[in-house]
Amino acid sequence: MKIPQLKKKSEIKTCHGISWEDNYSWIHQDNILEVLKDSKKLNPEVRKYLEEENSYTDFHLSDTKNIKKKLFDEIKGRIKLDDESIPFKDFDYEYWTKTTTKGNYSIKLRKKIGTKNIEEIWNGDEEKEKLGVKYFGVGDLEVSFNDKYLAYSLDTKGSEYYTIYIRDIKTKKLVTEKIEETSGVITFSLDDKYIFYSKLDENHRPRKIYRHKLGSNTRDDHLIFEEKSEAFTVGISLSSDDKYFFINTSDHNTSEQYYFSVDEKKPNPKLIKERHKGILYSVNSWNGRFYNHTNENAEDFKIDVTNNLEKPNWKNFISPKEEVLIGGLTFLNDWIIRSETSNALDKLFVRNITTEIEEELIFSDEKVFVPGISLAQRDKNTDNIYLGYSSPKTPGKTYSYNLRSKEKKLVKKEEIPSGHNPDDYVVERVNCVSHDGRLVPLTITKHKNTKLDGTAHLLLYGYGSYGSSMSPSFSTTRLSLIDRDIVWVTAHIRGGMERGMKWWKEGKLLNKKNTFEDYIASAKYLIENKYTSKNKIIGMGGSAGGLLMGAVVNQASELFLGMIMAVPFVDSLTTNLDHSLPLTIGEFDEFGNAKDKKDHFEYIYSYAPYNNIKKKDYPHILITTSLSDNRVLFDEPAKFTAKLREYKTDNNILLLKTEMNAGHGGKSGRDGAIEEIALDYAFALKIAQKI
Repeated sequence: MKIPQLKKKSEIKTCHGISWEDNYSWIHQDNILEVLKDSKKLNPEVRKYLEEENSYTDFHLSDTKNIKKKLFDEIKGRIKLDDESIPFKDFDYEYWTKTTTKGNYSIKLRKKIGTKNIEEIWNGDEEKEKLGVKYFGVGDLEVSFNDKYLAYSLDTKGSEYYTIYIRDIKTKKLVTEKIEETSGVITFSLDDKYIFYSKLDENHRPRKIYRHKLGSNTRDDHLIFEEKSEAFTVGISLSSDDKYFFINTSDHNTSEQYYFSVDEKKPNPKLIKERHKGILYSVNSWNGRFYNHTNENAEDFKIDVTNNLEKPNWKNFISPKEEVLIGGLTFLNDWIIRSETSNALDKLFVRNITTEIEEELIFSDEKVFVPGISLAQRDKNTDNIYLGYSSPKTPGKTYSYNLRSKEKKLVKKEEIPSGHNPDDYVVERVNCVSHDGRLVPLTITKHKNTKLDGTAHLLLYGYGSYGSSMSPSFSTTRLSLIDRDIVWVTAHIRGGMERGMKWWKEGKLLNKKNTFEDYIASAKYLIENKYTSKNKIIGMGGSAGGLLMGAVVNQASELFLGMIMAVPFVDSLTTNLDHSLPLTIGEFDEFGNAKDKKDHFEYIYSYAPYNNIKKKDYPHILITTSLSDNRVLFDEPAKFTAKLREYKTDNNILLLKTEMNAGHGGKSGRDGAIEEIALDYAFALKIAQKI
């Protein structure tokens, strides 16, 4: 089949005295945010190219049709399709969700406490069918405190422009007009007369908080807070004791918070602490005290406490620890629960408020696992919580746990209908030495029968941005590769916070290349220690993890058999220079500001995947993107693919798949998500010659 060719139109770009040629910049439309809302506005020539790439991908993956179907059935067969969540006990009702064999979306249910009559208050499949849309993204689903109203937000394009609806649960009739172009998050007032929401500006940034009176015209909505900085975005939440609303405004690196009482008739947000660059803080209130989770004078965070916010006298409550990330607090009347993260592993601690004795909650004798807690009810006068647990080989388990008696009872276990034996799998945690001596944690999962003599193929997953830590939890999907003798390794590289705030700082801004070096060091370690061999590693990452894949494949392509890049941030220099795009300004403290700072420009220019494609051999590459993605525009992977076709000197396959009705997270619905995973895995098995 003929290889798709994107027309070249040379444009010479210049910044800080440096010039470079971009032959494919023309595909970016000035009205790109309008295109995200309405795909009919897409340049017809660009649409034709994307469709040709889709046909080319289908052609080259035509021999994977059977394995894709098999993978889809396998993955779906490991999911208990007709399942129910554990109920949460509100004051008058218990609420929970369920899924069905045929449905793709969840159903929300409730029953009055003490009765057996179950009500269905939301059915995602029915709502989607009613709207007649191809994409159906649910942003938020909230019930009012008086249990009368259901508020929900929907994105029907994939572009994350959410419309809010509020309806009477009994009559199912809308009680107020829809509110468009919001961030999707909904917060009810305690008297249920209002909702609070954040509105998106013309650059798709939530910078205004409004209060809407139910039943009123949206033109009368009251603006209660506006963020003036284009780099900051805002959100609103209720305190743990239901006494205050907190407005948080932040970028990735700096935050500022305001508060007002829940009974203020005209909300007047008051500042807690002025913002200072690099200082993050988050205040919550409980039982007449205010708790501040902050990195001020505590790189890996601490928690301070005070009795009032008007004239605060902050005192230490949880002290900082070196390279141990201190998490937030969960409150009950007699207990405070908190988390810590170190060496890419989480721990949970519980404190008796009366005795002030703190103990670690011990979950398992497994070395690598993910703990979690959730509240069982809204009433905080209880000793009971839910404890959650999973590991790379052990499906999730949830226990009802009594904090006082320490009794626990299994209340839910993740069922694998097609069968699963944890003893068939081996999980290892090792550390590899990076280029500068830093130890990078690797979580390795393999089938017990897979030989570690260098013959096995290996999938190396990485992300490494925004301080986002990769959790070593159970995944039913990965088993489809692991069962076929492909070792799965998650590299906990810098840019995340697996080793605390320093781990993030060492992987961003002018340290970003450490992220790539950590990943390459991980690949070399796995080769040297016979987990795999050169040309048997398949790299995988999405979004900022796609930036990682793009930078690494330019730098060390010889190590890899293939790359799977999902919605990849590969034209990072062009995006960073465009301050009108939704995320750019808010990410100056993550990636830098190339337009205004020469050193930032030179650094990004030196690693940006699109700008650093070389005339050399590249491995097999599958790139997936979505037409309505507002976070990483489809034109980034499209340009990257076109330029890579022009430069690469090998005969390996290079495929671009564009979902025409999807967003940053891919297609909506359970089956849609499984289809995308099956495509990725079929590609991996094809290049590993396992089909």
